[in-house]
Amino acid sequence: MPPLIRALCVLLLAPLLGAPAERLPTPDPLRAAGWEKGGWPGIKPATFEALPDGGLRITGMGQGSFVWRSVTRADACLYWRWRVDQGPPPTPLDRKGGDDRAIAITVGFDGWPPDAGFFQKAQFTMAQAMAGDHRLPRSMIAYVWGGTGQEPRPFANPYVAGLGKVYVLRAANAPRQQWFDEKIDLGRDWRAAFKGAGAPPVLEIMIGTDVDDTNARLDARIDRIRFAPC
Repeated sequence: MPPLIRALCVLLLAPLLGAPAERLPTPDPLRAAGWEKGGWPGIKPATFEALPDGGLRITGMGQGSFVWRSVTRADACLYWRWRVDQGPPPTPLDRKGGDDRAIAITVGFDGWPPDAGFFQKAQFTMAQAMAGDHRLPRSMIAYVWGGTGQEPRPFANPYVAGLGKVYVLRAANAPRQQWFDEKIDLGRDWRAAFKGAGAPPVLEIMIGTDVDDTNARLDARIDRIRFAPC
């Protein structure tokens, strides 16, 4: 990939992830399932395996990376099920450093938080100009399996100044080797998280893991990911 294109990919992904990111080679089965793979400089990427039923298995040890894809949805609910067979111990997620999680599913929206300021919008405008016709998300919510369970609900993503919120759905000490079904009303959560009157459409979805601080072993799965009316 030419250096310019690589740089544009970093800028394209950074607003969703809240941190400098880089595009990684995507195995053919993942791409066939509609995903692209990315990671963070200096962190060894975890392994994402596309499963025959359309789900993902994530494995690794002390690693961190993600897969993502574009979507176009208005007000809807997001459904999925997930399980963690091995994962990190509880770590506080509402501060930078040591904040490991087994799985996070992050949704990027095409709308500003009401209190987004001039500096945030100016940064976004520059990134969007370089990204061309790829519409970048202006706000995001992450749903996490990890943390202590004592974090506020939701709390501000410490890596994204004012543009991201995090909900801990399953703390790190949740039962292992057991499936849990989730149903998320995205419109309701966006309005509650950002105190906005109306929730914007969804643009992107990312599934990631981050266990590099605790050097934990990871074996987790997520499947039946779908948008549907609430």
